[in-house]
Amino acid sequence: MTKYIRRAMGLCAVLLVALLVNAARVQIVSAPSYDHNPANRRQAIARYGLPRGDIVVGGRTVTGSNDSGEQLRYERTYREGPLYAAVTGFASQLYGTTLLESTEDGVLSGADPMLAPFPLLNDVTRARNPGGRVVTTLDPAAQRAAFEGLGRRRGAVAAIEPSTGRILALVSTPSYDPGVLSGTGPAVSEAWARLNGRADKPMLNRAIRQTYPPGSTFKVVTAAAALDSGVVDDVDAPSFSPNPYRLPGTTTRLTNEIEGCEDASLRYAFTWSCNTVFAKLGVDVGLDSMTRTAAGFGFNDRKLRIPFSVAPSNFDLRLDKAQLALSSIGQFDTRATPLQMAMISAAVAGDGAVRTPYLVERTTTPGGGTLASHGPRTLHQAMSASTAQRMRELMTDVVENGTGTVAAIPGATVGGKTGTAQHGIGNSGTPYAWFISWARADDSMEPAVAVAVVVEDAAADRGDITGGGFAGPIARSVMEAVLGRGGAGPRP
Repeated sequence: MTKYIRRAMGLCAVLLVALLVNAARVQIVSAPSYDHNPANRRQAIARYGLPRGDIVVGGRTVTGSNDSGEQLRYERTYREGPLYAAVTGFASQLYGTTLLESTEDGVLSGADPMLAPFPLLNDVTRARNPGGRVVTTLDPAAQRAAFEGLGRRRGAVAAIEPSTGRILALVSTPSYDPGVLSGTGPAVSEAWARLNGRADKPMLNRAIRQTYPPGSTFKVVTAAAALDSGVVDDVDAPSFSPNPYRLPGTTTRLTNEIEGCEDASLRYAFTWSCNTVFAKLGVDVGLDSMTRTAAGFGFNDRKLRIPFSVAPSNFDLRLDKAQLALSSIGQFDTRATPLQMAMISAAVAGDGAVRTPYLVERTTTPGGGTLASHGPRTLHQAMSASTAQRMRELMTDVVENGTGTVAAIPGATVGGKTGTAQHGIGNSGTPYAWFISWARADDSMEPAVAVAVVVEDAAADRGDITGGGFAGPIARSVMEAVLGRGGAGPRP
C-alpha cells in the first residue's frame, strides 16, 4: 500500500510541476501573444477604465473625459475642438490616436512607467495609473487669431518664437471637432465616413503634412544663399539681370508682374519680388550652394518631429540650370510646409540659426510634478549672423515700402515677404497666397514671433490672389496677438 501511495504522491508532484510550468508558460512566454490578440478586450477595457490625462494650452485644459457607462468607459472630450484639432488630433476607441494624442499617449493614458510610483508592482498587477498632463507651448491668443483669420478658407498658419523654437500657433482649416470620433456607437462610424469623404479634407493637417510651392517667399532662401556665398556683396548694386530672362538652354522667357526689374538691385528685386532677378541669381549661386542653403533652413529633412512627424519640404538635389532658375523662385518641384516657411522667417529674425521647433513644453504627473521638459536646441545654422542682419533689412523694406505694407504694426519692427505660387498643369490651378513674416516690439531686444500663412482660396478670382492681400492680414493679426501678450505669449 505504501508503494502505491508513494506512486500517487509522485504523480501528484509531476502534475503540480506541469501545472506550474504551464502557468509560467502562459503568463510569461505566451502573454505577449494573448495581449495582442484582437479577441482580448482586457487591454482596451483597462485603457479606457480611467479618465485620460489632459492637454493644456495657456494654463487651461482643452481636453477632458466623459464617463459613458459603457464597457470602454471613458470617452475623450474636447473644448473648442476645431480650434486645436491640428495640435491635439483625436483619441478614438474605434480609430486610434493621432498627433499629440498619439505621440504623448503613454503619458495621457497612464501607461508611461514614469507615472508609476512602484513600476515593478505595476508590471505584476498590470494596473494603470491615472493619466498625466501634456503642457503645450501654444499661445491661445495667437492660435485664435490664426484660426479666425483663416475662417472658412482652406489654408494653414504656423507661428514660432524665433529665439527658442517654441510653436506659438499651429492651425489648419477647414477643421473638425475631434470629439465626434470618441465612443463606439454608429454615430462615430458615420462621422468618420463623413469627414473622410469631404472634398476639402478637414482631417488633413495642412500646417505640417501638406507641402505647397512656396512661390516668392522662397526668395528669402535664394537671397541668403547669394549673400552667404559672396555672389552678392552689395544689396544696392545693379544685378545685371535682363527682363525678360531666358531660362538657360531653353527658349522660355521669364517675365515680371511689375516694372523696374531689369538690372534691379537685390534690395529692389526683393522688395517688389522680381522673378527675373532671382531666377538668374539662383543660377549664378549654383546648385551646390543653393541645395546647401536650402538644407540649412530645413529642406529635405525627413527626421523632423515636433513631437509628431512633419512632412519633408523639398528642394531637388539634381537640377539643370533652367530647373534651378525656376526652383530659386519657389516653383518647379520646390515645395514646403507652412511650418518650414515659419522656420525660415524665424532664422532671419534671429541670428541665422534654425531652432528645432517644438510643441510640448513639458509633461507632468496628475499632481503637476514634471516628468520631462523641453528646451531650445539649434537644428542648423542656415546663414551667417551678418547675412541674417541684411536679410532682416530686406524683409523690413518689404513691409515698409513694398508688397507687404498690410502687415505693418505700430510700435513694432516687422519684416515680411509675399508670395503667389502657381501650380497645376500649365499653372492652371488657382494660385496659393503666401506671407511669411516676423515681428519685434520696439522696446524689446528679441523678436517675438515668426509666422507663415498660406491660403488656398479656390473661390477667389485668379487675378485677385496676392500673398499680401490674402495672407498678410492673417499674419499681422497673429503677430499682434503675440505682441499684445508681452512679446512671446505666456509660458505655461
